[in-house]
Amino acid sequence: MRLILAPMEGVLDHLMRDLLTRLNPYDLCVTEFVRVVNMRLPPRVFYRLCPELHHGCNTPAGTPVRIQLLGQDADWLAENAEQACRLGANGIDLNFGCPAKTVNKHRGGAALLADSEQLYRIGRAVRAAVPAHLPVSAKIRLGLEERNSYLENSQALAEAGINELTVHARSKKDGYRPPAYWSLVTEIQQRLTIPVVINGEIWHADHATQARAQSGCSDIMLGRGALALPNLADTIKTGAAPMSWQQVIALLLDYSALEVEGNKAVYYPNRIKQWLNYLKLQYPEARELFTAIRTLKHTEEIRQELAQQAPLRGAVSDQR
Repeated sequence: MRLILAPMEGVLDHLMRDLLTRLNPYDLCVTEFVRVVNMRLPPRVFYRLCPELHHGCNTPAGTPVRIQLLGQDADWLAENAEQACRLGANGIDLNFGCPAKTVNKHRGGAALLADSEQLYRIGRAVRAAVPAHLPVSAKIRLGLEERNSYLENSQALAEAGINELTVHARSKKDGYRPPAYWSLVTEIQQRLTIPVVINGEIWHADHATQARAQSGCSDIMLGRGALALPNLADTIKTGAAPMSWQQVIALLLDYSALEVEGNKAVYYPNRIKQWLNYLKLQYPEARELFTAIRTLKHTEEIRQELAQQAPLRGAVSDQR
């Protein structure tokens, strides 16, 4: 079983990848999407979204990072895939799953699920542009308005030559509303000869067991669940106990240090509140903390509030 940390725009950036891969035995991370329109993007764009390129395209913990591209033009996607690989990417992922309206109105992300021929053209062009020894993967949903195009789309991408397919087991219209339809992915897994990765609505280790059993997939991609329970991957792969709230507080302080010392410090107040919104799904205490900092706008005020709840240092390292 492989565990993959999902791409989540504006959330799972390189700092969060660093933190979560130090805490969990992830096998792979995928970056936030690099939007491709009608030009070859300059290297600085790739370095900004994937600074791990400076270090062999691995997180500090040694977890490989794959660069994700989003767009609709096969030729420009291929050219930018080649550019990313020239800069040191160890693989390319194609985004056909994003349900955001701002993305879909430009025929990006999940909007392309209505055009299996274009999926094939993109997959074929990118596969041809990426060196043969590097993988090309893709992520899809079960369909656009209905859950009815997953076999056609998955077969189109497999025939195009991609090496791996992740399936978010919902349609674009479903958004993120439960449930996830894991059992429908069984048909994809049975038809394709390439690895198929299951994704969607995996919040606990028992969900991972159920998702694998119902889909027939060995590998799992974790997204929102990885933020709600920061050591979710560890609980799935090693049977570790879920983190205590005091360990989460220590982790939040570690994250705060990374954010404030890094080049994204201006975003820190919003980022920490955003993470707490996910943590509220698993920890009742996160609701109280969110209420306490909800109106705070200055970094130091928020860090002081966190420090008041801080446990003895070292609690996070003791988790593993």
